[in-house]
Amino acid sequence: MATVDRLYTLYNIISDAKDKAPEHKKEFAEILTGVKGGPGERRLTSQFIARFYTYFPEHQDQALNTLFDLCEDDDVAIRKQAIKDLPTLCKGKTELVPKVADILAQLLQMEDSGELATVQNSLVQLLKTDAKGTLTGLFYQIQHSEDELVRERCITFLHSKIKILGPNVFNTEVENLVLTEAKKVLTAALSEDEFVLMMGILKELKVCKNVKGYQQMVELVAEQVDFARPLDATDLESVHRLAACTKQALPYFSHTIKSTKFVEYMWREVVPALDTLQAGATEANNNAALILDLLKVMAELVPYAGTVESLEAKVKAIYAKLLDVMPLPPEGEAATQALEGGVSLEFSRVECLLFIFHHLARNHADFLANDADRLKDFRTRLQYFARVSQAYQKRLREAVSNKSGAELKTEENKIKLIALKTTANINILIKDLFHQPPSYKAKISLSWKPVSGSSASNVANGTEKRHTPIKFDEKDAKKPKTDRQIYAPPRDKYSQKAGGGARGRSRSRGRGFGSNRGGSFRGGFRGRRGGYRNY
Repeated sequence: MATVDRLYTLYNIISDAKDKAPEHKKEFAEILTGVKGGPGERRLTSQFIARFYTYFPEHQDQALNTLFDLCEDDDVAIRKQAIKDLPTLCKGKTELVPKVADILAQLLQMEDSGELATVQNSLVQLLKTDAKGTLTGLFYQIQHSEDELVRERCITFLHSKIKILGPNVFNTEVENLVLTEAKKVLTAALSEDEFVLMMGILKELKVCKNVKGYQQMVELVAEQVDFARPLDATDLESVHRLAACTKQALPYFSHTIKSTKFVEYMWREVVPALDTLQAGATEANNNAALILDLLKVMAELVPYAGTVESLEAKVKAIYAKLLDVMPLPPEGEAATQALEGGVSLEFSRVECLLFIFHHLARNHADFLANDADRLKDFRTRLQYFARVSQAYQKRLREAVSNKSGAELKTEENKIKLIALKTTANINILIKDLFHQPPSYKAKISLSWKPVSGSSASNVANGTEKRHTPIKFDEKDAKKPKTDRQIYAPPRDKYSQKAGGGARGRSRSRGRGFGSNRGGSFRGGFRGRRGGYRNY
């Protein structure tokens, strides 16, 4: 076993030999024995293997195994040294890259932040040396590792480095490899998080940033949703998975890439399931947030649906859901109680449902125009909702007026701004429906979509466009406006009712994401000691 002094002597012998260095096989073999020594010997052994590796092909398997052993050393400093030295072995020997990348990918399970950063830096060096070989090793772990943490960190690593390294490393050929391998991963994704992370990688690829690429992204999501599979509303994991998957397709729909198949599936499976979800809603579960999440997805799908089947049936189905959350105005003592205690209305759900109805009914205008009783009932509900909404807006506006930019960024004020946008959207759509006959020309930006800083500032300072109070008189729709008593606004409801949504990440392992492939994987590496997979 070589000591520290002996290792330095052996280093000088080989280094001074220069072109004749390959003749000193015995000296290099003796350097490898340093792995059995103390911390100093083991650290020097790692460095010297990296320095002289290419000169001694007959010892390369043993040297590589020695470095892999040092990557599992009890001493963190030695582990970091070995991890740092691994990419050096691959310079001029790219056939080693997939093996080394495979091992480094498994080391992403490290909890120490400094050690994890060293692993990531070594993987970056490998990507610069041979991107395709590195991706081969990384994707092997993504597809086959039994450790969820390893898979997730491999995907996260790729996502971040595609942005940073750019086209110098991720050229068209490399991007096509990522796309091919990513499709395999998405087919057997174990969890919602893995699916979302992998879609995030594809989003960054230049080859996916065109119409053809967008279509591929939508098709990948469609495969995951599986339109032939019925939705079991009692299986909340499956419902969560549907919402999460479909969200990944939303950015890619346009007047060229239609959402028709998704819309048809939503009306066939989701709309009937809403009642089941509502009936199962309790304080212990998050069904209310899940229902709102589904409605938001449907609202974003509808504008790009194109021609849908059974339009009248779809309009009726959404209209029925809309009536459930848009009550008739109370009468008598109930009205007084409403004035005194306020009312609680589902503003966020109404925005979604009213937007969906407005979009669909524009192609089926007879639904309201040719049914006087239905129109009268609907407008009575609309008028009541508008009056409460406008009173609600007033309170919200007072709460955020004259707030500074920093103050508006607090969680509470963000919710209030979304609530303001929600009620404003509702009033715009209601006003459109109060035309004679009902109009479907108004366009809005849905409240949960990002808003510009200037728009938020206008809301806060009370300078945003105000909407004329909505009134309806069947006998004379153009009577002069008169002062009317309005209902008291909801009390302390906006933090729950307006703009609410599911929080936190779902770790769904429902159908469509595969099954658990095993327990946590922490004990060493696959393919070590020369028994490597064929890459």
